[in-house]
Amino acid sequence: PRRQPERPNYSYEAESASGRGGGTGRGRGRRPFGPVAAPTLEPEDNIPALPPSPPPPPQSVPDSVVMNVSEQLASTSLSSENQNRHNPIMRPDKGGRTALATVRLNVNHFRVKFNPESIIRHYDVDVRQLESPRNGRPAYISKPLLSNIRKKLFTNNPQLPLLMTAYDGEKNIFSAVRLPEGEFKVESSEGEDVMARTYIFSIKLVNELKLCKLRDYLSRKAYSIPRDILQGMDVVMKENPVMHMVPVGRSFHPYESCPEDDLGYGITASRGIRYSLKPTYQGLALCLDYSVLAFRKKMPVLDFLAEHIPDFNVNSFRRFRRHVDQALKNLKVNVTHRRTKQKYVIVGLTRDDTRNVSFPDANDPQVRVRLVDYFREKYDKNIRYLDIPCLDFSRNNRMNYVPMEYCVLAEGQIYPKDDLDREAAFMLKNISLAKPYERQSKICGMVQSKDGPCGGNIIQNFGIEVDTRMTPVEGRVIGPPVLKLAAPTTGKLLKITVDKNTCQWNLVGKAVVVGKAIQCWAVIDFTQADRLKLNCDSFIPKLRNRCRDLGMTMEEPILYEPARMQIFSDGNGLLQLLENVTRQVHKLGRGNLQFLLCVMSRKHDGYKCLKWISETKIGVVTQCCLSNHANRGQDQYLANLALKINAKLGGSNVELNDRLPHFRGEGHVMFIGADVNHPGSHNNTSPSIAAVVATMNWPEANRYAARVRPQIHRKEQILEFGEMCLELVESYARLNNVKPEKIVLFRDGVSEGQFDMVLNEELMDLKSAFQRINYLPTITLIVAQKRHQTRFFPEGKGDGGPTGNISPGTVVDTKIVHPFEFDFYLCSHHGSLGTSKPTHYHILWDEHGFSSDQLQKLIYNMCFTFARCTKPVSLVPPVYYADLVAYRGWLYYQAMIGRQSPISTSSLSSSMTSSSSMSSAASFHDWFKLHANLENMMFFV
Repeated sequence: PRRQPERPNYSYEAESASGRGGGTGRGRGRRPFGPVAAPTLEPEDNIPALPPSPPPPPQSVPDSVVMNVSEQLASTSLSSENQNRHNPIMRPDKGGRTALATVRLNVNHFRVKFNPESIIRHYDVDVRQLESPRNGRPAYISKPLLSNIRKKLFTNNPQLPLLMTAYDGEKNIFSAVRLPEGEFKVESSEGEDVMARTYIFSIKLVNELKLCKLRDYLSRKAYSIPRDILQGMDVVMKENPVMHMVPVGRSFHPYESCPEDDLGYGITASRGIRYSLKPTYQGLALCLDYSVLAFRKKMPVLDFLAEHIPDFNVNSFRRFRRHVDQALKNLKVNVTHRRTKQKYVIVGLTRDDTRNVSFPDANDPQVRVRLVDYFREKYDKNIRYLDIPCLDFSRNNRMNYVPMEYCVLAEGQIYPKDDLDREAAFMLKNISLAKPYERQSKICGMVQSKDGPCGGNIIQNFGIEVDTRMTPVEGRVIGPPVLKLAAPTTGKLLKITVDKNTCQWNLVGKAVVVGKAIQCWAVIDFTQADRLKLNCDSFIPKLRNRCRDLGMTMEEPILYEPARMQIFSDGNGLLQLLENVTRQVHKLGRGNLQFLLCVMSRKHDGYKCLKWISETKIGVVTQCCLSNHANRGQDQYLANLALKINAKLGGSNVELNDRLPHFRGEGHVMFIGADVNHPGSHNNTSPSIAAVVATMNWPEANRYAARVRPQIHRKEQILEFGEMCLELVESYARLNNVKPEKIVLFRDGVSEGQFDMVLNEELMDLKSAFQRINYLPTITLIVAQKRHQTRFFPEGKGDGGPTGNISPGTVVDTKIVHPFEFDFYLCSHHGSLGTSKPTHYHILWDEHGFSSDQLQKLIYNMCFTFARCTKPVSLVPPVYYADLVAYRGWLYYQAMIGRQSPISTSSLSSSMTSSSSMSSAASFHDWFKLHANLENMMFFV
């Protein structure tokens, strides 16, 4: 089957490969692509709170139309099952009205105008080599060669106008004019010394995309999103940037970087663009943002090694061989000894030095040809560096060795920011965190750039125009809640009003609402053999005093156990140490160990193993800290430690003075957060980690319990989601003697294309699990998204805060939101660095009848209850905590495979990439099962 176009970059972005989300977006039975009959909704009409009755099935769609959809969308079904699937609810009102103030904002949405009478023609492309390869299999054609073949054909053939078409680089061409169908011969070569081959370029019309369908959707005359049209327009918008910039994932970066952005070590920061197409209430919009990534510089390999490896000396290569292999493996390079655009992947280094490298003669395999002689005779090149290895590009059992001096790193190769040293990471962060007025200026320049999506006259040839002015919009600033803290001596509850500009509060002269009494705790000091040794006689009294000031009585530690950092490299030794400490505390007869304070001299990979052992094997809460911070003993640092410890032990740091909006009556309410953490893009075996957290108290709603489980590699849908939530409901019932009557569920890490999966699979799995025990709470389901490009810029000084950012509590729910579904943007935090990014909340299901005002206020108020800081956070806490727990599960997995043999590690990983070995998968789950002591504690804070 032919490959389908890349996933369209519209509406809401798919998640990154490593970190939050990044699933495939597949789901069963998505809505058909043709418009579905629905009543016309004018802007002034009231939109019903619940979705309308299922529409009648559309007329049959030809196979050629259905087949044009990308893989992520290919599961649309016209069956009766599809008609019974739920769609996201519609906006219940015209937006919120409550506000302390209204503000004028500019948004990086640029209005896209198009001719609704236009048609974009979608053609299937097939390219094959005319000559049959020796092995009989179709010859592989690289992406650069495919683009070169297409460009050559469309440049030399007047019937195929290059600038009236857009190519996705593989199998799809979108055209503003009708193209001749059939087969065309093209001669092309990957290099001047490579024999030109003849290719057959086949073009076949598969669909005509009528833009009137997009107009109908945007004007609320049809409820079925025309994904195929948006997909085609996305490819059209990409055409010019692909020609003039380096595409990296969803962003585009210039070929040349600024000298002032050099990060050292052969790394540079690159300022690029990232954009998406969004259907909004005001029409189609181009959302464009400033993007900064760290890249390896395009430079000769030997120059890169000289910059990247400290004290590197090519004349002493053997000393650095291991570092060179680590620095270069899997990187792409171009060669300079012949003219070719082909990129080669470095497999490794040759075993022999260049002067000794040889290979079998093509005509007589018994004869060995020296590489040095071959380069002299074939390319008239005398190799200079003979006593260093060559780069090995061998692939498919075909040897390919090239001397390093003839290799240049290819452009556009991302350097992981986690691998940057401290100084380079600080520089990259400063470049990324552009102040609001700087970012706004850069964005406005980028949207007008001749290299960007609006340049080159390509989109104009399709009848598309982009207004290069930012969209003005009115925002509302909603008021912060009144908080509750306590007096440090009497424990009397105090009402706290937060700072007007930052919405922060301080703990000077105040205590936490409920401070846990800490009577049985121990210290493991891992700094005994280090220069940065803990000053225990100073640190422990300071910590105890700070806890006392915050209303937490803290006795002397029961046990002080000296240890060394080296034990972090020995998982079994670490397990024995923790078991020994808990055993000693138990022998002292002072009750169960409440928590372990673990002091480290530096960050260490063994931290993962410490958390895994303590939280799944031993069943004790740990609090880690670094000795240099502990020895300084600054008041703010000690207060932060105390807040974490109190939350982990079940205390309450801060509470809302009033009940949460909309839930002021009888009946318990539970808030649930869910997230999936995926392995990095180059990891093909590790499982994804699903996490679900839920509140365990009402009406305070600030204590959480968590469940974490591994699941199939890169699967975004949470397997056994209903069972995980049911476990948490049963825990709630044991603690409160009643099940919650109402549930508000927040889902993190999903894109717009995955809403169907969340709504019709995860939510239905949850309801099914509850129905099995005849438990029928009312449910609201909300998706929280941080991975989007929408940014707000105050129009005047009075429209923002002192840093030039929008104020905490700023809400936008008009003009730039969905044409008719229930969503809004909320900035709940104070932006002290860079440009604030709001969180996008999209409500998929609501059985509580929330108005816009009620839900916005509820979420904003909840952002003040995050346990480990004294300010509102940018993301609603159930989602924030679920993200922390999912990452903790990833640490468990890394710790676990660190203690396994390669064979057992492989079998454990494979059990999660296939559902065939259920017993293996079940045993794999046991490695992640929390100890019973911690199941209802906030160990993850």
